[in-house]
Amino acid sequence: MHVVNAPRIEFCGEWYDVSPDDVFYIGREGDLTIDDNPFLHRRFLAIGFESAMFWLINVGNALSATVTDTTGQVQAWLAPGARLPIVFGELQVLFSAGSTTYDFTIHTDAQYFGTSPLTSVAPGETTIGPIQLTSSQRLLILALAEDVLRQNSPGRGEIPASSQAAERLGWTQTAFNRKLDNVCDKLDRIGVPGLRGGRGKLATNRRARLVEYAVSTRMVNPDDVVLLDQEAAANARSSTSV
Repeated sequence: MHVVNAPRIEFCGEWYDVSPDDVFYIGREGDLTIDDNPFLHRRFLAIGFESAMFWLINVGNALSATVTDTTGQVQAWLAPGARLPIVFGELQVLFSAGSTTYDFTIHTDAQYFGTSPLTSVAPGETTIGPIQLTSSQRLLILALAEDVLRQNSPGRGEIPASSQAAERLGWTQTAFNRKLDNVCDKLDRIGVPGLRGGRGKLATNRRARLVEYAVSTRMVNPDDVVLLDQEAAANARSSTSV
């Protein structure tokens, strides 16, 4: 069987071809071996051809993945057992296993839909749909997502502990946790999944999920990382003048 426009995957600077004749597996083992991470499924995601389309399928039983188009305006949370048709020319896939967040990009010429870029907003604020972030909330997300954003190509990044992120910003642990609560609550109220556990208890992996959502929706981008250094410099000047 010959099918044109088969997807290609970019991960850590390497490219992988997907064949319509075989299922392409992604995980700790498979056609794309992500990492020897015990928190990662042996086979987590798969790409298969069915009903004249390629599909991204979550074949794991615990982890979920965040999938978005290049603009960040179209996003899906791929839970265990779920599948998604590959209908955009480029899809970014992010997921977390333990304290590590991974991402890879699916490229294809078979683009069924297109989207336009997000409208820019004033400096110091970020608006994604009904959500508006203050400058300090944006800094918090950047401190958590810094290692992911500094990648030169899709790959892997470590999510820091809250204490490490607070230190990077020069904030107290209490202030950091309060702002983290506020950001997660905001996103939870508009239906972003994975930021809260049962009965209102915040999920333990909320930092990783917050990074996935913020990076995939372009709430923060690599150009924003410089704001962390500016915040650190401002805190240093403040402490010196006291």
